[in-house]
Amino acid sequence: MQTKTYFPPSELIINEDGSVFHLHVRPEQLADKVILVGDPGRVNLVASHFDTKECDIQSREFHTITGTYQGKRITVVSTGIGCDNIDIVLNELDALANIDFGTREEKDSLRQLELVRIGTCGGLQPYTPAGTFICSEISIGFDGLLNFYEGRNAVSDLPLERALLNHLGWTGNLCSPTPYAVHANHELVERIARNDMVRGITVACGGFFGPQGRRLRIPLADPRQNEKIESFEYKGQHITNYEMESSAIAGLSLLLGHKATTVCMVIANRVKQEANTGYKNQIDDLIRVVLERI
Repeated sequence: MQTKTYFPPSELIINEDGSVFHLHVRPEQLADKVILVGDPGRVNLVASHFDTKECDIQSREFHTITGTYQGKRITVVSTGIGCDNIDIVLNELDALANIDFGTREEKDSLRQLELVRIGTCGGLQPYTPAGTFICSEISIGFDGLLNFYEGRNAVSDLPLERALLNHLGWTGNLCSPTPYAVHANHELVERIARNDMVRGITVACGGFFGPQGRRLRIPLADPRQNEKIESFEYKGQHITNYEMESSAIAGLSLLLGHKATTVCMVIANRVKQEANTGYKNQIDDLIRVVLERI
């Protein structure tokens, strides 16, 4: 008989109330359908459409509400900004689903989650102006998170990575990040994007300013970075947008056996140098679409 993996308290921290360390959510409070948002305040916006609510939990930047929408049980969780926070959220959500908190052992069968991030992003093409809904078919991580996990190459599109490295001139440059490229779950993309969202390649960055080619008072290492990214083409696809979480969601979900994709509304177009800060009503439109389709 195969011995089950035991996860000691130092690796899986469980609070005294039986909840997972950062999220403070208990296993029975997690639905199979999960919506991820960056802004803790956006959790209430999503949950305002729920017909019922089971729990409302706040811990640090992590706000969680589980409820029902038209008969579907859904959990909405705020992640905060960045792939480092996604590392916490995805691993803890998977632990809630697939580790027995009583025995600290992996469960016999996989409980697969469906995860959809709803966020905002910067458009990188003329056809992605402010207000555009983009579904990330492929996410490229400039953050490096997935490089710390075994199996990284098995879930990544290595030819795309090499093509992008050559295009950016990063090959052999020790000061440049090592990007990873991950495809979102095809079935989930088809269900969420349908025929009314732009589908494309999303770059997830490790910061909002320099990593996304924004210069304030510190000069950029490569002032032409955005120009190179905008001109990149791979198998007829272009990089459509910048944001900061999609790659970690796609990569960790694939490694853990979950289905995931990211949908974002463009609030700034870098090519046109325009921004829309009054986007909150439009993001609610995107929330309604995802709730209908998840």
